[in-house]
Amino acid sequence: MAIRFTYRQLEYLVAVGDAGTIAQAATQLNISSPSISTAINQLEAHFGVQLFVRHHAQGLALTPGGRRVFYEAKRMLADAAALNSIAEEVATRPGGPLAVGALSTLAPLLSAKFRKSFEHSFPEANVSLFTGDQTTLFQHLARAEIDVAITYDMEIPQDVHFEGLVELRACVMLHPDHPMAGGREVSLFDIAEERLVLLDIPLSRDYFLSTFRSLGITPNIADRTNDLSVARSLVANGYGYSLLNIGTGISYAPDGQPLAILPIKEDVGNITLGLATKQIASRSAIVQAFFDHVRSEIDANGLPATRTFD
Repeated sequence: MAIRFTYRQLEYLVAVGDAGTIAQAATQLNISSPSISTAINQLEAHFGVQLFVRHHAQGLALTPGGRRVFYEAKRMLADAAALNSIAEEVATRPGGPLAVGALSTLAPLLSAKFRKSFEHSFPEANVSLFTGDQTTLFQHLARAEIDVAITYDMEIPQDVHFEGLVELRACVMLHPDHPMAGGREVSLFDIAEERLVLLDIPLSRDYFLSTFRSLGITPNIADRTNDLSVARSLVANGYGYSLLNIGTGISYAPDGQPLAILPIKEDVGNITLGLATKQIASRSAIVQAFFDHVRSEIDANGLPATRTFD
Protein backbone atom coordinates (compact mmCIF):
# COMPACT_ATOMS: atom_id res chain seq x y z
CA MET A 1 0.00 0.00 0.00
CA ALA A 2 1.42 3.34 -1.06
CA ILE A 3 1.74 5.83 1.80
CA ARG A 4 -0.59 8.73 0.99
CA PHE A 5 -1.39 10.06 4.43
CA THR A 6 0.25 12.88 6.32
CA TYR A 7 1.32 13.43 9.90
CA ARG A 8 -1.21 16.27 10.03
CA GLN A 9 -4.01 13.77 9.27
CA LEU A 10 -2.68 11.47 12.00
CA GLU A 11 -2.63 14.43 14.39
CA TYR A 12 -6.34 15.06 13.66
CA LEU A 13 -7.11 11.36 14.12
CA VAL A 14 -5.43 11.27 17.52
CA ALA A 15 -7.08 14.52 18.60
CA VAL A 16 -10.55 13.14 17.79
CA GLY A 17 -9.76 9.81 19.43
CA ASP A 18 -8.71 11.61 22.62
CA ALA A 19 -11.48 14.20 22.62
CA GLY A 20 -14.36 11.98 21.49
CA THR A 21 -15.89 14.68 19.30
CA ILE A 22 -14.80 16.52 16.20
CA ALA A 23 -15.97 19.83 17.62
CA GLN A 24 -13.82 19.51 20.75
CA ALA A 25 -10.79 18.35 18.73
CA ALA A 26 -11.25 21.34 16.40
CA THR A 27 -11.29 23.70 19.38
CA GLN A 28 -8.13 22.15 20.83
CA LEU A 29 -6.29 22.36 17.51
CA ASN A 30 -7.76 25.74 16.60
CA ILE A 31 -8.94 24.63 13.17
CA SER A 32 -12.33 24.12 11.56
CA SER A 33 -14.44 21.01 12.16
CA PRO A 34 -14.83 20.35 8.40
CA SER A 35 -11.03 20.12 8.05
CA ILE A 36 -10.91 17.39 10.69
CA SER A 37 -13.91 15.56 9.17
CA THR A 38 -12.24 15.62 5.76
CA ALA A 39 -8.97 14.25 7.18
CA ILE A 40 -10.76 11.39 8.99
CA ASN A 41 -12.70 10.49 5.84
CA GLN A 42 -9.49 10.52 3.78
CA LEU A 43 -7.74 8.22 6.25
CA GLU A 44 -10.65 5.77 6.28
CA ALA A 45 -10.71 5.76 2.47
CA HIS A 46 -6.94 5.25 2.29
CA PHE A 47 -6.80 2.45 4.86
CA GLY A 48 -10.08 0.88 3.79
CA VAL A 49 -10.98 0.70 7.48
CA GLN A 50 -13.76 2.36 9.45
CA LEU A 51 -11.94 4.17 12.24
CA PHE A 52 -14.89 5.68 14.14
CA VAL A 53 -18.51 4.89 14.86
CA ARG A 54 -20.53 8.08 14.59
CA HIS A 55 -23.04 8.68 17.38
CA HIS A 56 -25.00 11.79 16.57
CA ALA A 57 -25.73 12.64 20.16
CA GLN A 58 -22.63 11.16 21.81
CA GLY A 59 -19.86 12.02 19.39
CA LEU A 60 -17.46 9.45 17.90
CA ALA A 61 -16.12 6.17 19.27
CA LEU A 62 -13.14 4.27 17.92
CA THR A 63 -13.84 0.94 16.28
CA PRO A 64 -11.61 -2.01 17.33
CA GLY A 65 -9.57 -1.57 14.18
CA GLY A 66 -9.63 2.19 14.62
CA ARG A 67 -8.24 1.82 18.14
CA ARG A 68 -5.22 -0.10 16.81
CA VAL A 69 -4.61 2.60 14.19
CA PHE A 70 -5.12 5.28 16.87
CA TYR A 71 -2.41 3.87 19.17
CA GLU A 72 0.02 3.37 16.28
CA ALA A 73 -0.62 6.92 15.10
CA LYS A 74 0.12 8.17 18.62
CA ARG A 75 3.41 6.26 18.61
CA MET A 76 4.35 7.68 15.19
CA LEU A 77 3.60 11.23 16.32
CA ALA A 78 5.70 10.70 19.46
CA ASP A 79 8.57 9.38 17.30
CA ALA A 80 8.21 12.36 14.98
CA ALA A 81 8.36 14.73 17.94
CA ALA A 82 11.49 12.97 19.21
CA LEU A 83 13.05 13.22 15.75
CA ASN A 84 12.23 16.92 15.65
CA SER A 85 13.88 17.38 19.06
CA ILE A 86 17.03 15.59 17.85
CA ALA A 87 17.16 17.74 14.72
CA GLU A 88 16.70 20.88 16.79
CA GLU A 89 19.50 19.77 19.12
CA VAL A 90 21.81 19.06 16.17
CA ALA A 91 21.03 22.49 14.75
CA THR A 92 21.45 24.46 17.97
CA ARG A 93 23.55 22.49 20.46
CA PRO A 94 27.23 21.60 19.80
CA GLY A 95 27.33 18.00 20.97
CA GLY A 96 27.29 14.44 19.66
CA PRO A 97 29.41 12.84 16.95
CA LEU A 98 31.70 14.82 14.66
CA ALA A 99 33.72 13.10 11.92
CA VAL A 100 36.84 15.11 11.02
CA GLY A 101 39.03 14.29 8.04
CA ALA A 102 42.57 15.57 7.64
CA LEU A 103 45.04 15.59 4.78
CA SER A 104 47.56 12.85 5.55
CA THR A 105 50.46 15.32 5.68
CA LEU A 106 48.58 17.53 8.14
CA ALA A 107 46.97 14.90 10.34
CA PRO A 108 50.02 14.13 12.56
CA LEU A 109 50.58 17.84 13.20
CA LEU A 110 47.06 19.20 13.67
CA SER A 111 44.20 16.74 14.00
CA ALA A 112 44.87 15.28 17.45
CA LYS A 113 45.65 18.71 18.94
CA PHE A 114 42.48 20.23 17.54
CA ARG A 115 40.46 17.22 18.67
CA LYS A 116 41.77 17.43 22.22
CA SER A 117 41.19 21.16 22.61
CA PHE A 118 37.74 20.95 20.98
CA GLU A 119 36.56 18.10 23.19
CA HIS A 120 37.90 19.98 26.20
CA SER A 121 35.82 23.02 25.23
CA PHE A 122 32.79 20.92 24.25
CA PRO A 123 32.65 17.84 26.54
CA GLU A 124 29.49 16.54 24.86
CA ALA A 125 31.27 16.28 21.51
CA ASN A 126 32.55 12.92 20.30
CA VAL A 127 35.18 13.47 17.61
CA SER A 128 36.45 10.73 15.29
CA LEU A 129 39.42 11.27 12.95
CA PHE A 130 40.07 10.09 9.40
CA THR A 131 43.04 10.72 7.10
CA GLY A 132 43.55 10.63 3.36
CA ASP A 133 44.77 12.54 0.34
CA GLN A 134 42.83 15.51 -1.02
CA THR A 135 40.78 13.50 -3.50
CA THR A 136 39.82 10.93 -0.87
CA LEU A 137 38.73 13.63 1.58
CA PHE A 138 36.46 15.22 -1.03
CA GLN A 139 34.94 11.81 -1.77
CA HIS A 140 34.26 11.29 1.95
CA LEU A 141 32.60 14.72 2.12
CA ALA A 142 30.43 13.94 -0.89
CA ARG A 143 29.23 10.69 0.73
CA ALA A 144 28.70 12.45 4.10
CA GLU A 145 31.21 10.06 5.70
CA ILE A 146 32.98 13.03 7.29
CA ASP A 147 31.54 16.35 8.42
CA VAL A 148 34.59 18.55 7.90
CA ALA A 149 38.09 18.25 6.42
CA ILE A 150 41.32 19.97 7.45
CA THR A 151 43.09 20.57 4.15
CA TYR A 152 44.47 23.04 1.58
CA ASP A 153 42.76 25.16 -1.09
CA MET A 154 43.77 22.82 -3.91
CA GLU A 155 41.18 22.15 -6.66
CA ILE A 156 38.16 22.58 -4.41
CA PRO A 157 35.05 21.02 -6.09
CA GLN A 158 32.04 23.26 -6.68
CA ASP A 159 29.94 21.30 -4.17
CA VAL A 160 32.52 21.84 -1.38
CA HIS A 161 32.74 24.98 0.75
CA PHE A 162 36.28 25.91 1.78
CA GLU A 163 37.01 28.45 4.50
CA GLY A 164 40.63 29.59 4.61
CA LEU A 165 42.30 29.98 7.99
CA VAL A 166 45.96 30.78 7.36
CA GLU A 167 48.30 31.25 4.37
CA LEU A 168 51.46 29.14 4.37
CA ARG A 169 54.75 29.62 2.58
CA ALA A 170 56.22 26.56 0.88
CA CYS A 171 59.54 25.35 2.27
CA VAL A 172 62.49 23.09 1.59
CA MET A 173 63.57 20.21 3.82
CA LEU A 174 67.35 19.58 3.86
CA HIS A 175 69.97 17.42 5.49
CA PRO A 176 71.48 19.58 8.30
CA ASP A 177 74.96 19.31 6.72
CA HIS A 178 73.75 20.65 3.38
CA PRO A 179 75.62 23.86 2.39
CA MET A 180 72.32 25.77 2.23
CA ALA A 181 71.05 24.56 5.59
CA GLY A 182 72.69 27.41 7.47
CA GLY A 183 70.98 30.16 5.47
CA ARG A 184 67.66 31.93 5.98
CA GLU A 185 66.01 30.59 2.83
CA VAL A 186 66.68 28.34 -0.18
CA SER A 187 66.55 29.29 -3.85
CA LEU A 188 64.97 26.66 -6.11
CA PHE A 189 67.31 27.84 -8.86
CA ASP A 190 70.29 26.86 -6.69
CA ILE A 191 68.98 23.46 -5.65
CA ALA A 192 66.99 22.29 -8.67
CA GLU A 193 69.75 20.06 -10.08
CA GLU A 194 70.10 18.16 -6.80
CA ARG A 195 68.14 15.03 -5.97
CA LEU A 196 64.50 15.74 -5.13
CA VAL A 197 62.53 13.41 -2.88
CA LEU A 198 59.03 14.14 -4.19
CA LEU A 199 56.09 13.79 -1.82
CA ASP A 200 53.93 12.01 -4.36
CA ILE A 201 50.38 12.63 -3.09
CA PRO A 202 47.49 13.54 -5.42
CA LEU A 203 47.16 17.32 -5.90
CA SER A 204 50.02 18.01 -3.46
CA ARG A 205 52.38 16.49 -6.03
CA ASP A 206 51.00 18.85 -8.68
CA TYR A 207 51.43 21.81 -6.37
CA PHE A 208 55.08 20.97 -5.65
CA LEU A 209 55.90 20.51 -9.32
CA SER A 210 54.10 23.75 -10.20
CA THR A 211 56.51 25.67 -7.97
CA PHE A 212 59.32 24.63 -10.30
CA ARG A 213 57.28 25.21 -13.48
CA SER A 214 56.39 28.73 -12.36
CA LEU A 215 60.12 29.50 -12.42
CA GLY A 216 60.85 27.63 -15.63
CA ILE A 217 62.84 24.96 -13.76
CA THR A 218 62.83 21.19 -14.23
CA PRO A 219 63.56 19.35 -10.97
CA ASN A 220 65.74 16.24 -10.69
CA ILE A 221 63.29 13.75 -9.16
CA ALA A 222 65.31 10.97 -7.54
CA ASP A 223 62.72 9.37 -5.23
CA ARG A 224 58.95 9.43 -4.82
CA THR A 225 56.94 8.55 -1.72
CA ASN A 226 53.37 9.09 -0.59
CA ASP A 227 54.44 9.06 3.07
CA LEU A 228 55.77 12.25 4.65
CA SER A 229 57.63 10.27 7.33
CA VAL A 230 59.50 8.35 4.63
CA ALA A 231 60.37 11.60 2.85
CA ARG A 232 61.72 13.04 6.10
CA SER A 233 63.85 9.95 6.71
CA LEU A 234 65.23 9.91 3.17
CA VAL A 235 66.25 13.56 3.44
CA ALA A 236 67.71 13.12 6.93
CA ASN A 237 69.83 10.23 5.64
CA GLY A 238 71.28 12.17 2.73
CA TYR A 239 69.12 11.02 -0.20
CA GLY A 240 68.23 14.51 -1.36
CA TYR A 241 65.93 17.37 -0.44
CA SER A 242 62.16 17.63 -0.38
CA LEU A 243 59.43 20.28 -0.50
CA LEU A 244 56.77 20.79 2.12
CA ASN A 245 53.49 22.70 2.17
CA ILE A 246 53.90 23.49 5.84
CA GLY A 247 56.94 24.12 7.98
CA THR A 248 57.10 21.77 10.92
CA GLY A 249 58.50 22.54 14.34
CA ILE A 250 59.84 19.00 14.52
CA SER A 251 63.39 19.10 13.14
CA TYR A 252 63.93 15.35 13.26
CA ALA A 253 63.05 12.41 11.05
CA PRO A 254 61.24 9.40 12.57
CA ASP A 255 64.58 7.59 12.94
CA GLY A 256 65.96 10.43 15.08
CA GLN A 257 68.16 12.03 12.41
CA PRO A 258 68.09 15.87 12.39
CA LEU A 259 66.63 17.99 9.59
CA ALA A 260 66.81 21.59 8.42
CA ILE A 261 63.63 23.27 7.14
CA LEU A 262 63.83 26.64 5.37
CA PRO A 263 61.41 28.73 3.28
CA ILE A 264 61.73 28.97 -0.49
CA LYS A 265 63.36 32.23 -1.55
CA GLU A 266 61.33 32.78 -4.70
CA ASP A 267 57.69 33.84 -4.72
CA VAL A 268 56.04 30.62 -5.84
CA GLY A 269 52.67 31.47 -4.31
CA ASN A 270 51.34 30.65 -0.88
CA ILE A 271 48.93 27.85 -0.10
CA THR A 272 45.97 28.33 2.22
CA LEU A 273 45.15 25.91 5.01
CA GLY A 274 41.51 25.76 6.05
CA LEU A 275 38.40 23.73 6.67
CA ALA A 276 36.16 22.20 4.01
CA THR A 277 32.57 21.03 4.27
CA LYS A 278 29.85 19.90 1.92
CA GLN A 279 28.14 22.90 0.33
CA ILE A 280 24.86 23.12 2.28
CA ALA A 281 22.46 25.87 3.30
CA SER A 282 23.36 25.74 6.99
CA ARG A 283 25.82 23.90 9.23
CA SER A 284 24.94 21.88 12.28
CA ALA A 285 25.81 23.46 15.61
CA ILE A 286 28.73 21.10 16.24
CA VAL A 287 30.30 21.74 12.80
CA GLN A 288 29.97 25.48 13.26
CA ALA A 289 31.46 25.18 16.75
CA PHE A 290 34.43 23.26 15.29
CA PHE A 291 35.00 25.97 12.66
CA ASP A 292 34.89 28.69 15.29
CA HIS A 293 37.12 26.73 17.67
CA VAL A 294 39.85 25.97 15.12
CA ARG A 295 39.89 29.57 13.93
CA SER A 296 40.18 30.91 17.48
CA GLU A 297 42.93 28.38 18.31
CA ILE A 298 44.97 29.41 15.26
CA ASP A 299 44.41 33.11 15.94
CA ALA A 300 45.49 32.70 19.57
CA ASN A 301 48.23 30.07 19.38
CA GLY A 302 49.18 29.55 15.73
CA LEU A 303 49.35 26.10 14.17
CA PRO A 304 50.34 23.26 16.51
CA ALA A 305 53.87 21.86 16.05
CA THR A 306 54.56 24.05 13.01
CA ARG A 307 56.75 26.93 11.95
CA THR A 308 55.40 29.96 10.11
CA PHE A 309 57.80 31.64 7.68
CA ASP A 310 57.23 35.38 7.23
